[in-house]
Amino acid sequence: MDVESVAAPEVVAVDWRGRPCRPDRHGGMRAAVFVLGIQAFEIMAIAAVGNNLITYVFGEMHFPLSQAANVVTNFVGTIFLLSLLGGFLSDSYLGCFWTMLTFGFVELSVDRHGYTSEWIDGPEKAPITMHGPAMWFPVSKSSWDQVEFNAKWHGRHQRRIRGRPPKAKRGFILLSVQAHLPQLKPAPCNMASMDSSCEKAGGIKAAIFFVALYLVALGSGCLKPNMIAHGADQFAGTPDGSKRLSTYFNSAYFSFCAGELVALTALVWVQTHSGMDVGFGISAAAMAAGLISLVSGAAFYRNKPPQGSIFTPIARVFVAAFTKRKQVCPSMSNSGAHEPARLVGNFRHANKFRFLDKACIRAAQQGPNTKPESPWRLCTVAEVQQAKTLLAVTPIFACTIVFNTVLAQLQTFSVQQGSAMDTSLPPGSSFRIPPASLQAIPYAMLLALVPAYELLLVPLMKRLTGTRSGITPLQRIGVGLGTVAFSMVAAAEVERRRRDAAALANGGARMSVLWIVPQFLVFGVSEMFTAVGLIEFFYKQACAGGMQAFLTALTYCSYAFGFYLSSVLVSLVNRVTARHGAGGWLGDNDLNKDRLDLFYWMLAALSVLNFFCYLLCAKWYNAGADGSDAAASGQVAAEGDGKDII
Repeated sequence: MDVESVAAPEVVAVDWRGRPCRPDRHGGMRAAVFVLGIQAFEIMAIAAVGNNLITYVFGEMHFPLSQAANVVTNFVGTIFLLSLLGGFLSDSYLGCFWTMLTFGFVELSVDRHGYTSEWIDGPEKAPITMHGPAMWFPVSKSSWDQVEFNAKWHGRHQRRIRGRPPKAKRGFILLSVQAHLPQLKPAPCNMASMDSSCEKAGGIKAAIFFVALYLVALGSGCLKPNMIAHGADQFAGTPDGSKRLSTYFNSAYFSFCAGELVALTALVWVQTHSGMDVGFGISAAAMAAGLISLVSGAAFYRNKPPQGSIFTPIARVFVAAFTKRKQVCPSMSNSGAHEPARLVGNFRHANKFRFLDKACIRAAQQGPNTKPESPWRLCTVAEVQQAKTLLAVTPIFACTIVFNTVLAQLQTFSVQQGSAMDTSLPPGSSFRIPPASLQAIPYAMLLALVPAYELLLVPLMKRLTGTRSGITPLQRIGVGLGTVAFSMVAAAEVERRRRDAAALANGGARMSVLWIVPQFLVFGVSEMFTAVGLIEFFYKQACAGGMQAFLTALTYCSYAFGFYLSSVLVSLVNRVTARHGAGGWLGDNDLNKDRLDLFYWMLAALSVLNFFCYLLCAKWYNAGADGSDAAASGQVAAEGDGKDII
């Protein structure tokens, strides 16, 4: 019995022409700044849609409040879940740059064809102007009747347009068109009125809306992990890569905060005062600016070539381990070639998932002419380590799901909570804050806190802990998960006071919307620790296996499961709390009748329980670490120099 000990080949980064990169010309912050540009513009575009989407779905598409909240959480959850697809395509076949370029156009574009038209008067072919680029509709004798509306051409000529919505790329542009045309939306009415009998969007109207929405989700989801991974790839192989990598992740979060801030202030203000169609159109323009930024840096990028399917080596490990399940796993006390888990470096997870070690045990030779074993029966140690790493990070990933369920509330119910309060600033004035813009408060604060963290806290923690990044990724995640419960405590208490004040006022004075600022501030600080720590943690785990984009996508996948869990909790809470024909805690369209405060308290308790689960998972993850991972394997710093035991 012997052990296969071949390590994975080193991947050489190339430039845009496929030539080996030159350290003095490619990579570094000079290249990463272009990636930070598309990250800022893309988050600006998608945040302006997602953070105010509940207002559009509830107020103009006339979905009931709980259903509107689920539409938003399902949309955002789908974006983050599709990041797994983007990470897989990038690592396996396309590479980060081409994946971003391809799906950036999916997120932005609209097909030029698909409708038929017939002129009432005017020339045969002319542009229609609809708060955006001109769109061409050639004459056709087809008589589709799924959509029918009149459009004016320069105020003089008219034609009737009938047909199916475009069949190719829709994205932001189709979303803007759908929001602009009244024929593609239900008739206006007040959803909050007591005698409301508003028509809910259905049929072709709902179909156009959801097709546009989920093509935006497809483009954005496949972009997100590649923006982070491609920027981090610019620092691979440099002598001070670990330190610069940590700085880059903080810069990426700063870029994220800047994009969010612009989206939640300027773009939400435009949506509120000029209409959602104009707001969606500006989102399309921001996405176009991001693509220009991406292409502008093409000559400076270090590009990691795709390595083929990243799942095949992992699948081979499990198949080989199963076929050799009756083999005796070598003891850790043995020496030499009978320690498969320790053949490459000093692997942190050597004592975990020992059954996978059987995948790299070579079967005894039966004779001189015995054929070599198939890769599906004999794997390299590097492949086994890759499979073990993927299994080991799963509990850490699972512990961040509840955190993102809290985020879902701040983008849905907290926006509606603000709508039920006095939005004038200062109180009594004519200037009113769009409730969705309240989410900009933590990002405005974080624009100051992120540089302070990098320039002040990190050097201080370096002296105190002796680690290169000051505070390790797992410790950073723990701080965020430990403080997020206070956001829900603040939200629950403010909602109780708002509800009591509304009952006493009986239509009179309402609480100021500034009372819900603390819940956003606390969550903003929590997210600074958790989100950046999680991205850095996953990226560093992927350095050996060529899975940077895919493991980075797990960060966004956590967001997806968090938002999906929010939808499940809303529906489950409504079902459990409904009594005697009542709608449950969240079953009414009027927050004064709902019990949103109790729902917030439930999430606070769930967050505390989740934090203690994380402590156990982090302690288990670090079991066996002895501080020599990075030095032994020669990779960009492991997840904390082995000193990040919580």
